[in-house]
Amino acid sequence: MPHSTPELGTRTPLRAEAESRLKQGTAPATAYSSVSADALKLLYQLASDPERARQGLKLLHELQVHQVELDLQREQLDANEREIFESLTRYRTFFDCAPVGYFIVTLDGQVIECNIAGATLLGIDQQDLDGHLLSSFLTPGSAPELAGLLKKLRGGATSGHCSAQISRLQRDGSGVTPHPLHIAAGITPRGETVLMVVSAPAAATGV
Repeated sequence: MPHSTPELGTRTPLRAEAESRLKQGTAPATAYSSVSADALKLLYQLASDPERARQGLKLLHELQVHQVELDLQREQLDANEREIFESLTRYRTFFDCAPVGYFIVTLDGQVIECNIAGATLLGIDQQDLDGHLLSSFLTPGSAPELAGLLKKLRGGATSGHCSAQISRLQRDGSGVTPHPLHIAAGITPRGETVLMVVSAPAAATGV
């Protein structure tokens, strides 16, 4: 069923707010004018004729209310945009600064994005991780564990976990040592990507 468009002067919550702001003198500052040249010409013609002056004043009032309605809508859109930006910034901070590794990977385990802690666990810079298979950082014996977890998620499971080991170069460069990891994963609502939380025992991270 199509929605009907409110007629000029129809009492809506937005119109009521606009009229109230006009009466109180608290209408938002107008950043632009929505009154066209044709409308201004019509107003002038009506105001010039004493018999139609009242009609001109009514039209002017409608234009003022309409302008305030537009300004109120823009004011709300600006507020919504700020709220969304602040929310995204907040969750971006949660993601990046979490004390455990957060990963977003494809259904076959290719890294789309990770946070600082995740990159640190793998011993690689964040920007260098995109496109790599997460399994390429694990020991050969651990790769099948991750593959099994991903297969489970592709098969319809919403979540799962596994243990794995990562091969990391010793700080003194003397050799490669495996470090244990715990991987908890969940499929996203649309089933297109996998969210992973990767953590290591404190002893394994040197904490």
